[in-house]
Amino acid sequence: MSARRSVLPPCVPRGMRRSARRRTSPPSSGARSPPTSPPDAMVAIKAHEAERTLARLDPAWRLVLIYGPDAGLVSERAAGLARASVDDPEDAFQLVRMDGDVIASDPLKLADEANTIGLFGGRRAIRVSPTSKPLLAALEPLLATPSQDALVIIEAGDLQRSNPVRTACEKAKTALAIPCYGDAARDLGSIIDEMVRAAGKSIDRTTRDHLAGLLGGDRQTSRREIEKLLLYVGANLAVEIGHVDAIVGDTAQREQAMLVDAVFAGKLPVLDLAQAKLSSEGLDSGVMLGAVLRQALALLKARQSIDAGRGVRDVVSTMRLPYPRVATTEAALNAWSSAKLSEAVGLLGNAVLATRQNADMGRAIATRTLWTLARLGRAGRAE
Repeated sequence: MSARRSVLPPCVPRGMRRSARRRTSPPSSGARSPPTSPPDAMVAIKAHEAERTLARLDPAWRLVLIYGPDAGLVSERAAGLARASVDDPEDAFQLVRMDGDVIASDPLKLADEANTIGLFGGRRAIRVSPTSKPLLAALEPLLATPSQDALVIIEAGDLQRSNPVRTACEKAKTALAIPCYGDAARDLGSIIDEMVRAAGKSIDRTTRDHLAGLLGGDRQTSRREIEKLLLYVGANLAVEIGHVDAIVGDTAQREQAMLVDAVFAGKLPVLDLAQAKLSSEGLDSGVMLGAVLRQALALLKARQSIDAGRGVRDVVSTMRLPYPRVATTEAALNAWSSAKLSEAVGLLGNAVLATRQNADMGRAIATRTLWTLARLGRAGRAE
């Protein structure tokens, strides 16, 4: 048994009001009011403020949008907020999980659930899974008339500043938009320390920094890698660099990344060293060229986004790079124009084809092409 209150403001089209009346009933006399009045002005939460804001969430916020390219971090924060918002997270009446696709197909379902008052009272939370479908119609009633009994948590992917859902939540007085971007080295260090301590082991700073450098920007992926490492460490009480390199590190991948970054940074000595190491390990020249070509294509796509008005850091945060490569990628994007990157893609494509047609000349072709590009990279930094 539950009582439902009308959720749609007078400005909602008449057809939707009729639909809402079929789904809801007059408010119960025992309904609670929000604990505090909502803020008078919208607040833009920065990525570095997210953890602190969620830890001390103002009860005036009745809808929280958690979005960003780091799906693992979005899920982790949504789960943590949902658990903290109810007395018993295992009680399906207190913590309600709803499918984003279903809500997008029937927008009134969310408002209907949010304004349901449980028979036994208590705190309630609704957690909505991500969807690629438009969700604004489902949120508008709750932004206009916030739920008095449930905290609504919306998970979403990477939303542009102009995205209607993000814009609506950032402007609303009783909603909050929390961005989730890839973990920085400091964040990864905290996660590593937390998980290592929980496993009853220790890790020194050098090893921790080394491990952080090998992990990517996705929170859940990083946690899985750390869990795998801790299993490998076994009965040892300390996590050592040898353990990290054996289970997380990939020397060939690191050397290949060193070669790629050297090309776009114009660092000829580093390029020469990396190419020599990879060749001595038997890596085919065509594979090296392919790795550089993939990076050139990724940089070209990113550079085009920057040319369209996005910031360099904003674009790089969506690329899910290991932390040590973030700075080198930002530098490359600042040094290379779209025109130069298009030229690089053409040169690399021709070189890959040439190595396939003449394998005996593969190393010479790769060397000539990579050095040509590295000189372009050096020229870009000098401009």
